[in-house]
Amino acid sequence: MCLADGIVGVSYGAIAVGLGFAPWLPVLMAGLVLAGASEFLFVGIVAAGGSPLAALAAGLLVNARHLPFGLAVGGVTGGGWRRLLGSHILNDESAVFALGQDDAARRRAAYWLCGIGILVCWPLGALIGATAGSVIGDTDVLGLDAMFPTVLLALVIPALRDLATARAALVGAGVALAVTPFLPAGIPVLLALVGLCAGGARRVAVG
Repeated sequence: MCLADGIVGVSYGAIAVGLGFAPWLPVLMAGLVLAGASEFLFVGIVAAGGSPLAALAAGLLVNARHLPFGLAVGGVTGGGWRRLLGSHILNDESAVFALGQDDAARRRAAYWLCGIGILVCWPLGALIGATAGSVIGDTDVLGLDAMFPTVLLALVIPALRDLATARAALVGAGVALAVTPFLPAGIPVLLALVGLCAGGARRVAVG
């Protein structure tokens, strides 16, 4: 899993440089943000001409899913500096691997091994990709741009099994598509939150 993330990191670094970003930026974000989907989204919105603030807001919304993850795995990080580092390496993979274990010791080991593995592999992959992107120049010839929608779909598809979530996603996607021709890049992503209202209203009505 960590190696797979590293490979995606290579595409991320190469795409970011191919879109005109300085090679150091994707590497810095990979180490500090450590959240691939939001990093891809930020780079894509800014490259499309969107405001960095809109890109930042969209990235924060994507990362909001880490809040319930943090509550679920809070017991495996310990206290003090361990909790600080443990919070930084929280991601989809480390949380899922930890929650899939049977006892506390295994959960703790799975969380730290996976989290630290991604902390190493993701920035390293971004560094390799950014370096390669600087040399290649036109990264489109490699087809790496397909990685961005692939990563987002991989995150979204499992949640679509829930009917209310699927309805919210469809409404949000419809709103974003409808306003894209008329609004600056990044704003349609934020307006897609209207879909949450549709999903929430449906849950209340059913409940």
